[in-house]
Amino acid sequence: MKTRMKTLVLNTTLAGVLTASVVGCSKPVDGLGLPVATTTVGTDIDDSVITSSVKSALLADADIKSFDFKVETRKGEVLLSGFVDNQAQLDRATAATRAVAGVKGIQNNVVLKGAATTVGKKVDAGIITSKVKTALLGDPSVKSFDIAVVTRDDEVLLSGFVDNQAQVDSAMAVARGVEGVRLVRNEMSIKK
Repeated sequence: MKTRMKTLVLNTTLAGVLTASVVGCSKPVDGLGLPVATTTVGTDIDDSVITSSVKSALLADADIKSFDFKVETRKGEVLLSGFVDNQAQLDRATAATRAVAGVKGIQNNVVLKGAATTVGKKVDAGIITSKVKTALLGDPSVKSFDIAVVTRDDEVLLSGFVDNQAQVDSAMAVARGVEGVRLVRNEMSIKK
């Protein structure tokens, strides 16, 4: 009986090791037969830590007003998008981001705001943002969880890291089709 139990445990362990090695060694390929760029769990965790650290640095600086920023990180490259009031805020945000440990590069897609915004316009922008996010979620060709949406004065800014140009094109078309959207800016980057 002990021998059968040991054999069962050994076989189960061996099957688990073989399964893990087969799954771990297989690399996904795109339609052209080229390996798809992927990240490891460690890289994803590092990127999450960098994103959180950048957001904290932006929130800690009262002059930046970081609530209009979106921060995303992929393989140490930080993508900043959103709106700021002036160039000084943009420069401070870039400096604060650069000071965060682990940041390898900054892609700055922040837009300077025009005139002051009223409360009504902020509410309208929030509604448009929600509509665009909902429309993106409903489109199966778009990986909408990788796309951030910011709206100001009926102008939608899409940012984030997507897999290919087709996803960029689809996301832009979906956003343009949302009622109330006057202009869509593309600040999305294709994953490397």
